[in-house]
Amino acid sequence: MPRSLLPLGRVPRAACLLALTLAVALLGIVVGPVDGVAAPAMAAAPAPAVTISPLPGTPDATPSTQISFLGAPASDLHDITVVGSRSGAHSGRLVSYKIAAGASLLPSRGFDEGERVTVTAVVGSGTARRRIGTSFTVARLYSLPSEPLPKRPVDSPSDVQGFHSRHDLSPPVVDVTVPASNPSAGDIFITSATGPGQDGPMILEPNGALVWFKPVSGAVNTTDLRVQQYEGEPVLTWWEGQIIDGHGRGDDYIYNTAYEPVATVHAGNGLQADLHEFNLTAQGTALISAYEPIHANLSSIGGPSEGLLNDCVVQEIDVRTGLVMFEWHALGHVPLSYSYAPVPHLSATVYDYFHLNSIQPQANGDLLIGARNTWAVYMISTAGGGTVWTLGGKHSSFTSGPGVRFAWEHDAEVLPEGNVSIFDDEASPPESNQSRAIVIALNQATHTATLARQLVHPGTRILTRSQGNAQALPEGEEFVGWGEVGYASEFSAAGALSFDMHLPPGGSSYRAYRMPWSATPAHAPTLVAAGAGAGISASTVVYASWNGATAVTGWRVFAGRSPKALTAVGQFPRTGFETEMTVPGTLHYLAVQALGSAGQVLGSSRAVLR
Repeated sequence: MPRSLLPLGRVPRAACLLALTLAVALLGIVVGPVDGVAAPAMAAAPAPAVTISPLPGTPDATPSTQISFLGAPASDLHDITVVGSRSGAHSGRLVSYKIAAGASLLPSRGFDEGERVTVTAVVGSGTARRRIGTSFTVARLYSLPSEPLPKRPVDSPSDVQGFHSRHDLSPPVVDVTVPASNPSAGDIFITSATGPGQDGPMILEPNGALVWFKPVSGAVNTTDLRVQQYEGEPVLTWWEGQIIDGHGRGDDYIYNTAYEPVATVHAGNGLQADLHEFNLTAQGTALISAYEPIHANLSSIGGPSEGLLNDCVVQEIDVRTGLVMFEWHALGHVPLSYSYAPVPHLSATVYDYFHLNSIQPQANGDLLIGARNTWAVYMISTAGGGTVWTLGGKHSSFTSGPGVRFAWEHDAEVLPEGNVSIFDDEASPPESNQSRAIVIALNQATHTATLARQLVHPGTRILTRSQGNAQALPEGEEFVGWGEVGYASEFSAAGALSFDMHLPPGGSSYRAYRMPWSATPAHAPTLVAAGAGAGISASTVVYASWNGATAVTGWRVFAGRSPKALTAVGQFPRTGFETEMTVPGTLHYLAVQALGSAGQVLGSSRAVLR
């Protein structure tokens, strides 16, 4: 069963006492030590550093924002006051994070749009007590209009896969034009969209054969399918929802190796998870992107004074509780004038000035984020949200060497050696004649950026207007997803093309990855059977599949006149997602066993009547 992230669970006793303390403090009464908590017998250790979100100066916190205190346990937080300039004092309950020191104050009512909110608290005890605080402005939100479903052309049968044993699955055909030079190195992970066949997350063998597919309805999109680690175990993750005005409004999903839901991660503070990033950390948190639709004054850049803006938000979510631990707003740190996006002149036109599309945590706690519409990537500090350095854009911290400039980019990542990998779209509108995957070497001492590596598609000149990624693989190899155009390629350390595939025309995948994956589905294999021939030449054709299974090497077929009296009638090697097997005779009930490489039984179907 999926783990719900909405219930906050039982609040610890210390937090309950603190909530009572808060309620009294908001009435203007000075509160002393909490009953039952002994005063320290000696000088206390220095109060821990605490990051409060919304960060100081945030210009557009949501009316339903929680107040996040990251860095100190709830028992170290005292005398919390939250006051809105219009709405007055706010009470609430303090709920601890499960996997890190800290807690979120959940206000009992929302804030007023446009007001300024001041937060103060005391952290620590005894002589180590220290006052902390933040202040922020509450945004004026606007409602996103619904978008009609795009009209899709009639599918050509040659572009769509079909299976006898799974009539409910019709993913697009995948054309592998350059077979993988290392077929055992991992499977291919994509999310098919916009083209022929059903949309949905797909896992493929390196030869293009389907491993797993989860179809979604026409009103739903998926992005960013990949393998990550959660609580020390490999999991399958992706985003699912609706795409409106170039960004997503949905949720992030975590499934285990049996394809069972482990958790659903929702954005906090009244926002919805965006399609661009869902990154699980080793600590059990999720870094996600969210787009916040707000009213904004755009006159400083020549736009309307009553304009509409999509601000971009980074949230770190405690997966177990769903609480927001940290929140960063682009508008509070990157000026509107830094954008390359055309400035709107109509008040009804939404300005997507930043377009956040990647978030990568660093070992020291900082975050590398990528912004398509400022042509820049930013290293930001989670201690206060400030920018440590900027690469690219109008105000880069580095002097760029030849070939470094990039435009409309996606998927910025710091590599283990310290270089920065970027998928450089170069459109739209076009700034060059082809997209590329690049690696940039940064010299922090001289503040220079040098092009260390560049990969372009050698066979087809690809200029993709959106999406795309570059994944560093072992031994210096690199896997590139070309985004909107639906290609995925692998390159050797020397830059030679070692794998290439593409979806049918019109198909796309936000990102593409190559990763090891081992899974045994919780559901049983499926089969259908049909008769062939007549008389002494009669036979039965059996079609068997097991959506998502990765270790099946063969099938054993059973048959009989009763589902409780079946005997083995044949054994066959697996030939792809679906295996066709012919056994002699006109058989009544049939079943199959999925076999592993050592002949062991991995799963059994139910008996079906032919």
